[in-house]
Amino acid sequence: MAAIGVHFGYTCACVAVFKDGRADVVANDAGDRVTPAIVAYRDNEQIVGIAAKQGRVRNAANTIVKVKQVLGRSFDDAETQVHKAETKCEVINKGDKPFYKIQLDERTEHVAPQEVAKLILHKMKETAQSALGSDVKEAVITVPFEFAHAQKNALREAAEAAGFHVLRLIHEPAAALLAYDIGQESHSSKSHVLVYKLGGTSLSVTALQVNGGMYRVLHTVTDHSIGGERFTHALAQHLAAEFKRSFRHDVSSNARAMLKLMNSADMAKHSLSSLGSANCFVDSLHDGLDFECNVSRARFELLCSSLFNKSIQPIRTLLEEAGLSASDINQVVLCGGSARIPRLQQMIQELFPEEVDEAGSPVFSVLLASGTPLPARRHHLLHSPGAVSGLSLELYQRLGAEQPERLAKIVLRDLPPQDELHDIDTVVTMKRDGSVHVSCVEQSSGRSEAITIAAAAAS
Repeated sequence: MAAIGVHFGYTCACVAVFKDGRADVVANDAGDRVTPAIVAYRDNEQIVGIAAKQGRVRNAANTIVKVKQVLGRSFDDAETQVHKAETKCEVINKGDKPFYKIQLDERTEHVAPQEVAKLILHKMKETAQSALGSDVKEAVITVPFEFAHAQKNALREAAEAAGFHVLRLIHEPAAALLAYDIGQESHSSKSHVLVYKLGGTSLSVTALQVNGGMYRVLHTVTDHSIGGERFTHALAQHLAAEFKRSFRHDVSSNARAMLKLMNSADMAKHSLSSLGSANCFVDSLHDGLDFECNVSRARFELLCSSLFNKSIQPIRTLLEEAGLSASDINQVVLCGGSARIPRLQQMIQELFPEEVDEAGSPVFSVLLASGTPLPARRHHLLHSPGAVSGLSLELYQRLGAEQPERLAKIVLRDLPPQDELHDIDTVVTMKRDGSVHVSCVEQSSGRSEAITIAAAAAS
């Protein structure tokens, strides 16, 4: 039996298996490929994942979130104190170690962070076993590059308590490159790759040198003050302001109401990565009043504009501290759920020079990397000079070191000339059967084209 891969994040966890010649991120029993890293305690049971997240409104004091933040740390550690101040579940000092105080009907329990991590990892084990139809023992687990020895040991112990035999702990930037088979196809050329990982509670940017199939970390920058939850909070504050404007009730200081708005804002944020607008609905938000509000992607981007700028700054810091320029970077890998936000992707793309062909026309490469779990969806906002009246998007496939093979071409004609750039909204979708669907829309005129490539051609 092949080993499985486990990512244990601050807010979510996921598991991948190698099946039918590719790595596949497995869906859990709710049909989602990521599971909230949340554990709730009720009477004689522990609830893990989406059910625990949904029950936080009524059971916040006994619901543990972001346990990775304190895993392997002492009680006096600065990160532990930040976690203690932010979490709704009480954190106490027991032998200079943080413990969670769980208050049940007739008893009080003190739960160690390793025990919480064990329950989450056991959920990942069950998810993998359900997909494979057999028992799973061996696992490779990702860890942040900055994880100390004590934190790695605590994670390993939790995994072993969950029933895993841990073959290796691998740094997250290297895991990202391996997942996309970067640097493994060529053993002679040297290149630089930037890994941008924006998760729920933290941002890390890492520059690696890839040479002969080996990865060398040149520099990394981590910022725990920015993450997807900051975007969710900004949207939730907007929803609270809209509720106040409509009903003359201020719920910004009502913890339960704000938690409901956070849940609604989180779902809307995910929808806005692929849709132009999202509807937020909260049943009985305050005094029996239901709340409904439609949020456009443009509004969301405006609300988070300062946060987006803060999310981009670590890239500039990394390049400066590593002694690299944007032109030195050969590839950029985006990881983490928040890196799917279209505006962020556009801002990152603008930091790096566009590839230009011999005639001086911009060449746009929209790729799904080898080994990408299917089904997959990638969104790109491309740009072209406003003076052009038409443009083409060519799709190529390359296997290993072979020459690229052109699969198809999309042509947008009769574009109206304009002073500003043409913005081309491009969505690439690959289904489980290997077929690829590509759609392009010029935003100002609405002119669009789409094409579907059969699985035989795209395989």
